[in-house]
Amino acid sequence: MIRRREFITLLGAAAAWPLAARAQQITVPVVGFLDSRLPEALTGRLRAFRRGLQETGYVEGENVAIIYRWAENQIDQLPVLANELVRRRVSVIATTSESAALAAKAASTTIPIVVVTADDPVKSGLVASLARPGGNVTGINFLAAELVAKRLELLRELVPGATRVAALINPAEARRTDVTIAALEAAARTIGLQIELLRADTSGQIEAVFDSIERARPDALFIATTPFLNVRNVQLAMLAAFHRLPATHSDREYAEAGGLMSYGSNVLDAFRQQGAYIGRILHGAKPADLPVVQSSKLELVINAATARMLGLTVPPTLLSTADEVIE
Repeated sequence: MIRRREFITLLGAAAAWPLAARAQQITVPVVGFLDSRLPEALTGRLRAFRRGLQETGYVEGENVAIIYRWAENQIDQLPVLANELVRRRVSVIATTSESAALAAKAASTTIPIVVVTADDPVKSGLVASLARPGGNVTGINFLAAELVAKRLELLRELVPGATRVAALINPAEARRTDVTIAALEAAARTIGLQIELLRADTSGQIEAVFDSIERARPDALFIATTPFLNVRNVQLAMLAAFHRLPATHSDREYAEAGGLMSYGSNVLDAFRQQGAYIGRILHGAKPADLPVVQSSKLELVINAATARMLGLTVPPTLLSTADEVIE
């Protein structure tokens, strides 16, 4: 028989169970994820991001929670969404572009922010230096402006007769676009190319741009690196093929979708590294002490089947240097 004192002790323990459960839930760290696009656009990148978290011992739904905020291609909504994450008191914020990182930094100077960006975070004011960021922001820079000249050179090598190149940019990402245009114009002057700028920030505008390309008939197409354009690889690859236009992109997913050529950092690996950095911060590391990772895994991917369809012969020098040739 249970004595009265033992019964009261058991009763008190039972009453404490819900409180203990709530306390356990409170101790689970919460990551805020801020992106300017739609969730379906980042399926592969999110898998890589979660893989990075797992490498540091964190599994979503088990010992870490993630709150997602999507701007649905409305860049001006990023500050609003960043402030929502701050009000939710997340442990760390993951951002996927310079615009999202700047919005998060404006919302909080104390919550750690880990960014994946194509831009130099020092020039944009996100960090004091690459080696020692010094504030609440660090992350991975997968280098876009630095690779513009090389991408143009590779395009010219694959299409040696090209003199006029159309460049598709996204005006909604104003600073990113300005940096791209400056790098494009400088590189084009060096190798004697004429650049025609084309702008699109919706899928419908992309269709309209290709209609204008059909009339103007440039020799090739350079696709800029922005969050909006990066995830439209299938649409861009199909339109370029339909209009029989040799095109280059920075992301290998474009070549895998049937695009002619890509040259750039491995974006999936950058998202994996972002997840791993967030895991390190959740374990106690400070963003001020975590150097910005400069992506060193550069890939040249050529779709040989698309080249044949376009009537192009891939030079042996390109075939020998390509990281992958898709047949």
